[in-house]
Amino acid sequence: MNKNVLVYGLGKSGIGAGKLVENHGGNLRFYDSNNGLIREKIQEEFQKEVLIYLGEFPREIIGELDMAILSPGVPTDLPEILEMKEKGVEIIGEIELAYRCGQGKILAITGTNGKTTTTTLLGEIVERYTKNFFVVGNIGNPYTLVADQTTKDSIIVAEISSFQLETIDRFRPQVSAILNITPDHLNRHHTMEAYVDAKVSITKNQDGQEFCVLNKEDPYTQEIEKRIPAKKVYFSSKRVLDQGMYLKDKKIICKMDEDIKVLCNTADLHILGDHNMENVMAASLIAIAAGIPFDIIKESVLSFKGVAHRIEYIKEVKGVKYYNDSKGTNPDAAIKGIQAMERRTVLIGGGYDKDSSYTEWIESFDGKVKMLILIGDTKEKIAQTAKKAGFLDYTLVDTFEEAVLLASEIANPGEAVLLSPACASWGMFPNYEVRGDKFKEIVNSIS
Repeated sequence: MNKNVLVYGLGKSGIGAGKLVENHGGNLRFYDSNNGLIREKIQEEFQKEVLIYLGEFPREIIGELDMAILSPGVPTDLPEILEMKEKGVEIIGEIELAYRCGQGKILAITGTNGKTTTTTLLGEIVERYTKNFFVVGNIGNPYTLVADQTTKDSIIVAEISSFQLETIDRFRPQVSAILNITPDHLNRHHTMEAYVDAKVSITKNQDGQEFCVLNKEDPYTQEIEKRIPAKKVYFSSKRVLDQGMYLKDKKIICKMDEDIKVLCNTADLHILGDHNMENVMAASLIAIAAGIPFDIIKESVLSFKGVAHRIEYIKEVKGVKYYNDSKGTNPDAAIKGIQAMERRTVLIGGGYDKDSSYTEWIESFDGKVKMLILIGDTKEKIAQTAKKAGFLDYTLVDTFEEAVLLASEIANPGEAVLLSPACASWGMFPNYEVRGDKFKEIVNSIS
């Protein structure tokens, strides 16, 4: 890679991309808008001296560049990015960079909701099958940090966000999956059409010998299936399928050609909700398409404990069960959270506004929500939505701790407290993990 390369963004993925560029002989420079970063600490990560630009973007360097690698949080329509494109600079993301430098079989998962649970379960399935595996991507482990460790026999399980898919070019998974598509990140993608296009692009380099796993019940995945060049394999939580995996009589059943097998009884699983049954089916179908034996898949599914911050059971206090669903960062994910509850529930919601509509979320309560406690920037907006929908059992509070302690006072034995905010955490917390950890800390202090 004898090229002048700019890595745009100095987060975890940006550092990973920079190390990979350095390993492959690129002439490296960095840019980040954060003036508060310390150049010396960044330089310590690299063997050779690198150029580091902070604050205002230095447009004068554009003419020197051959390639720019964008971190996922960098919008592709920024003025300097558009200028780079006009001047012939190749624009890619860290997923594309890692793909070009790495080897192995790629199993790639995207979708609005369920990506992390599906990726985590698939990672556990693959780990039972081979020790030569990597779980990477949006799940928190930059693909760039492990690309040089991969071999032709490696299996790479990759969670890929729409932000990451905007900057792929040659990226080609052997098995892809689009779990579902519902409105999200429209402040970044601007239109639903652009968001759907980003999701579909996970399949754009596949051919008829490769596989794409799709949700038969999702309206958007039904619309896009004709655009997908790979062999399509389906799962459904609502109907019996001629081929694929489906839910029937509280059993997950797999039908491939004339071979019918029961994967499991849903009562034997450690995770709740139809959406999690869909995640189990998706991960299992990806594994089957990748050639992993059914017995290994079955063992992994039955032992799977779920994902932190996704309808995560915390503990029971005085007959009240507490669940952490901090990863419910949009209304559709939060709908799945409340649908999974099997008890009357005190619900904590609200946070950063991603221009979402909350009507369907409120309408999904279906008599389960005893009280909705609202926090954050969206609390007034959600309260107005609830009022219009005829749901009046809500209250607004100022702090997160106040919300959790009030919920514990309101909930009676036999009921539940659920943190499922339907909003991002920004403004109150740096990310949903910190929000979820704080919830667990407060719950564990309740006696």
